[in-house]
Amino acid sequence: MATATWWEKRGQDGFNLGGEQSGHIVMSDYATTGDGLMAGLHMLAAMVETGQPASALLHQFEAVPQLLQNVRFAAGQTPLEVASVQAAIRDAEAALEGKGRLLIRKSGTEPLIRVMAECEDESLLNATVAEVAAAVEAAAR
Repeated sequence: MATATWWEKRGQDGFNLGGEQSGHIVMSDYATTGDGLMAGLHMLAAMVETGQPASALLHQFEAVPQLLQNVRFAAGQTPLEVASVQAAIRDAEAALEGKGRLLIRKSGTEPLIRVMAECEDESLLNATVAEVAAAVEAAAR
């Protein structure tokens, strides 16, 4: 099941910088949690070291289209353990292989399953997220 977070990928692939849409920026050489003040100070240091403005330093990559759909479930339910959900996740992973990525996880703060995918092909992106979300919704009924 595609549940590896960027933090887990960081450990597997040796990355030392990661972030989330929520604004968390984690620099694992210095801390294991998001620290905006530290990230800001490192950004200012990079500007001083390179002599470049923030506008030049912050545009280092092209963002890939991303879609996140949250699916609510009731207390006591375990939709990620349902065979039809696991099959939908496997199918979505196969469809995205080499073209994008899929991340499925339970929220740590709410009774939600977060279905997120990234893919340059937006129709494939929309279809895979919709299929997995629909399977989770059906399992949570």
